Amino acid sequence: MPPHAYVTLVTNADFVEGAIALVRSLTLTGTQADIVVMHTGGVEAAALAPVAALGATLRPVDLLPTSDAFNERHARARLHGAAPFTKGRKPAFHTPLDNFAKLRLWELTGYERAVFLDADTLVLRTIDRLFCYPEFSAAPNVYESLADFRRMNSGVFVAAPSRDTFAAMLEALDRPDAFWPRTDQTFLQSWFPDWHGLPVFCNMLQYAWFALPGLWDWNSVRVLHYQYEKPWEKDHPKAHLLGPLIDLWRAYRSGEGIPDLSILPNPAP
Repeated sequence: MPPHAYVTLVTNADFVEGAIALVRSLTLTGTQADIVVMHTGGVEAAALAPVAALGATLRPVDLLPTSDAFNERHARARLHGAAPFTKGRKPAFHTPLDNFAKLRLWELTGYERAVFLDADTLVLRTIDRLFCYPEFSAAPNVYESLADFRRMNSGVFVAAPSRDTFAAMLEALDRPDAFWPRTDQTFLQSWFPDWHGLPVFCNMLQYAWFALPGLWDWNSVRVLHYQYEKPWEKDHPKAHLLGPLIDLWRAYRSGEGIPDLSILPNPAP
């Protein structure tokens, strides 16, 4: 088994769409690392056939064995009511409690290093060098202002699988009255307070396209992350602002008409 793996998580049929585009984008970089798609009972195995056909390894995983009280606190309506999203809209198929299943990555102990990628990302050029980064490395959550640099985004991160780490995480995660307003992201920043910073271009959030256009450079972007609205949603509220990024995702999803990034125009400042 190779010592390195790219890992993503699929919890429902909608995120299969994202996984197809992500896996195709990874294979086009020429990486020799394994590509592992963890999937929960929220999607039938047959729906994942296109992902497997692209060369990914399918790994069924369970949701975490969290308590009923924990699950109630992190149910979508209650969590969004207590910590509402004010910058963008999460789609109806987004289930916050499922996000914690990302921690299953630490059970993949056949790998020395794993790079996690949310299923709503695209890898536009090789990122194999991330396997040389230490645990825990992630990019800042930058999409509106420089103040965002103080927070990390868990859509892309580097980890060292370990069952001991996983067991300790579970114990800390579901402690009495624990509440993680941004689910795995809040927990991981708490667990790794001295996280190592990846370049912002290793997790370029789509809202930077219109909110921080001066930061955007197609020659530097390595991972594009479609946070909030998803590019496979029809006519979502930000579609008029994100048209070029949606078109790019559709090209990777279909495998047809993938453009040369070096000739794509950057957003107008």
